[in-house]
Amino acid sequence: MSNYIEYNDMIAFHPGYYIKEIVDESGLTQEDFAKRLDTTPKNLSLLIRGEQSLSIDIAMKLSRMIGTSVGYWLNLQNSYDALRAEFRSQEELMEERKVFDCLDYKYFKDHFGLPDLPRKINEQIKQVREFLNVATLSVLIKRDMAVSFRSTTEELTQVNTIKANTMVQIAVNEALKTDAPRFNKMAFEKAAEYALTLTRNHEEFYPILRETFHRTGVIFVILPNLLGSKINGATKKIGNNVMLMVNDRRLNADSFWFTLFHEIGHIMNGDYGISFERESGAREEAADQYAENALIPPERYQEFVRGNRFDLQAISDFADQIDRDPGIVLGRLQNDGKVRFDDWTLKPLRHKYKVKYNISRY
Repeated sequence: MSNYIEYNDMIAFHPGYYIKEIVDESGLTQEDFAKRLDTTPKNLSLLIRGEQSLSIDIAMKLSRMIGTSVGYWLNLQNSYDALRAEFRSQEELMEERKVFDCLDYKYFKDHFGLPDLPRKINEQIKQVREFLNVATLSVLIKRDMAVSFRSTTEELTQVNTIKANTMVQIAVNEALKTDAPRFNKMAFEKAAEYALTLTRNHEEFYPILRETFHRTGVIFVILPNLLGSKINGATKKIGNNVMLMVNDRRLNADSFWFTLFHEIGHIMNGDYGISFERESGAREEAADQYAENALIPPERYQEFVRGNRFDLQAISDFADQIDRDPGIVLGRLQNDGKVRFDDWTLKPLRHKYKVKYNISRY
């Protein structure tokens, strides 16, 4: 560390710069000067090199020794610290720009009401930083910043990490603003069972689910997808509550309900974190199994499969029998290889949800 700093045509000297001048003019060695100052030679050396801030104690001793005011020395230290902080702030802003380049300001503007600031990159960064409630966007680079990153079958890039952390941060902030009762696992299990009765309620299911889960201490958030996050959902314990987030990347009935119950499975297993695409491992398999069995009773499904009839009418009839959206049955059959993904005769069974977001920056 230098005992002076230059930035934007300004220069500030560390108090050690002036202390060195005084020592040199005194004719004393640093060791002898340190003894007279009632400090250690090591402490004096650190001060002279600018590697240690000037303490009030040393400022007081200097003022007594050479007749200057305490304020004189403290002002030197404050001026140096202020310019150094400004320099670090600009360095940090350059690092933030690298993170911001991975994001799309339009996402925040369109979905969360951030102001339109064309070509004003620094101001856009400030707006996003304040919206996410972080000291610097650079924290979004860190794995497990807000929740655990569950193991994935493919390597996540830094861009994926930044975007995943961004979505989780938005969901966590929303949960922190929400007053909910203490999480009750038994009540949540019953709420999950009730949720299964809503799979065909295409227009009103979300507010009903949100309120039902809220009463059990689970704060349910659906977010607009941030392209490239590769995130399906996330869960996190927040105080006495649990945050449950999914995005709208796949809002067909089958994928939405499977993703939701996959995350519910993680909560039931006491396993909190982010779910990404194509994950593997025992925890993911357990959550998958929970979702499959909850959405379609296993014995009823095996009986249906043994019938080996998977046309539009058969699927619709089976969905009616188990009181599920037929798209859920179709998705399971496609996943199990019983019907082709490109069988357009079954397209009428698929339903695409639309969700209105009510999250703002305030």
